[in-house]
Amino acid sequence: MKSRILLPFALLAALILLVGLACGTVTTTTPSGASTPGSAPTSGGGNVQVSGAVSSLDNVRSATIQIEAQGTFIDPQFGLQVNAAGRGSGFIIDPSGIAVTNNHVVAGAALVKVWVGGESTPRNARILGLSECSDLAVIDIEGDGYPYLEWHQAPVKTGLEVYSAGFPLGEPEFNLTKGIISKESADGQSDWASIDHVLGHDATINPGNSGGPLVDANGKAVGVNYMLRPDFNQYFAIGGDIAIPIIEVLRTGKDVDSIGVNGTAVLSEDGSLSGIWVASVKSGSPADKAGIQAGDILYQLEGLVLATDGTMKDYCDVIRSHQPSDTLSTTVIRYATGELLEGQLNGRALAVTGTFDTGSAGGDTGDTSGGSGEAPDYFTEEFDGLIPDWTYFLMSGDENKMTLESGNGVLTFNLDGEELYVYVLYDPYTYTDVRLDARVENRGFNSNEVSLICRYDPDYGWYEFAIGNDGLYSIYAYDAIAQGYETLYNGGSTVIHSGKDVNEYTVICSGKTLALYINGVEERTITENRFAFREGQVGISTSSFDVLPIIVEWDWVTISEP
Repeated sequence: MKSRILLPFALLAALILLVGLACGTVTTTTPSGASTPGSAPTSGGGNVQVSGAVSSLDNVRSATIQIEAQGTFIDPQFGLQVNAAGRGSGFIIDPSGIAVTNNHVVAGAALVKVWVGGESTPRNARILGLSECSDLAVIDIEGDGYPYLEWHQAPVKTGLEVYSAGFPLGEPEFNLTKGIISKESADGQSDWASIDHVLGHDATINPGNSGGPLVDANGKAVGVNYMLRPDFNQYFAIGGDIAIPIIEVLRTGKDVDSIGVNGTAVLSEDGSLSGIWVASVKSGSPADKAGIQAGDILYQLEGLVLATDGTMKDYCDVIRSHQPSDTLSTTVIRYATGELLEGQLNGRALAVTGTFDTGSAGGDTGDTSGGSGEAPDYFTEEFDGLIPDWTYFLMSGDENKMTLESGNGVLTFNLDGEELYVYVLYDPYTYTDVRLDARVENRGFNSNEVSLICRYDPDYGWYEFAIGNDGLYSIYAYDAIAQGYETLYNGGSTVIHSGKDVNEYTVICSGKTLALYINGVEERTITENRFAFREGQVGISTSSFDVLPIIVEWDWVTISEP
């Protein structure tokens, strides 16, 4: 029962993302197709042509791939995302399975799966190299004998007919749109990349097109799609003149213009705080060795305050001005704790040197429910502020089959595996007598079960009120010494709202009395003498059975005196 901190949900009330215009990845929870790799394409299966360079627009599909990258991230807008799966596009450039995509599609992923040419069965792939600043990545798909795209060789001029290929919106259907090059040298600065110039075009792309090819009428790659401004019908691709030299280095296994973070520039509303928000850190990278963590803000690099204009430009200029092995001083804000840390990349590890008042940046952040201040004991957690005081643990099941996300005022459990028991606990206080109220919405199937927990003590046990969406409920005592659940009472409710609906639950633990209310109706009150748990933490839980996926949103939880 290893606890893990839930760092900050719906984070950065005081910070804004200035650009935020990436064609982006699309978060998914139920990937299509089987989870086992397919056979090598030399078998001739699926939609993949046997081998060779693509020579026509009709065959571009065979060398275009859909990519799913799964990992755990701390997003500056949506907070902690556990085992989140995002989808983008890419394209094969070598028959051995070497493929190109965007850095923001695969950076920080624990595993990468690829569907080639619209196949229904994914293949495994490994990341060879990443470029944070140029938003490029190279991956190697298992097998060989793949069809591939060659590069457009002539100068790219305004008016050139082009086509965007890929898998927008995370859907499995291949998509191709037509347009022209509208600008030969557009501005490539954004809050996730810094590119000297890019190609502007009007061949429509959408979220999920990230990393896919922009091709000419002969099926030759003109660039790598990476950004959109849909309100202005403007779309952008990294041209071959910039992409090819970087790709050639990345495919050798070396990173380019990277310290090992998946970063986004953030800037407070009043400009008083800026930096590079770290969503994830690559294991073994200079950032990892220095002690940089997901959820940190890189505030200074070599003494230069970063992202003061809301873009990655200054950050990338510093990196490009030094060799990968150079020692660089850095200052980091650990946003969840308000700590200020100083250290070096390729040198001295980070150490706490002071504090930073994150609550003062950009004005009033509202109720932060913790953070650098004192955590409250009785309050309503609405899951839309800083809540670093909550942790989760998995009682049973495959952690790779769950996603725990927060944002927009809800804590969402998405469980895609059987017998998953996920617990979330409020850490700062232990309670003797306490009342818990919660509002919960079922967005999946009816076979889920939610629980409210009181007097949690990992050494002794806890009381758990478990309510199924079908109306059946149980009051349990978990005996940590015997490592088992003991049923104190089983019952059924006639007032529960089954199906995709909302319910409110109340539990009271007062002395030896345990009480459960559903939608304001008292369902059961019992007297418990056997275990007599006296004090402990409070928490909530969501569980899955055999009908999947389970999607449950917790709108709020109130902790109060009984």
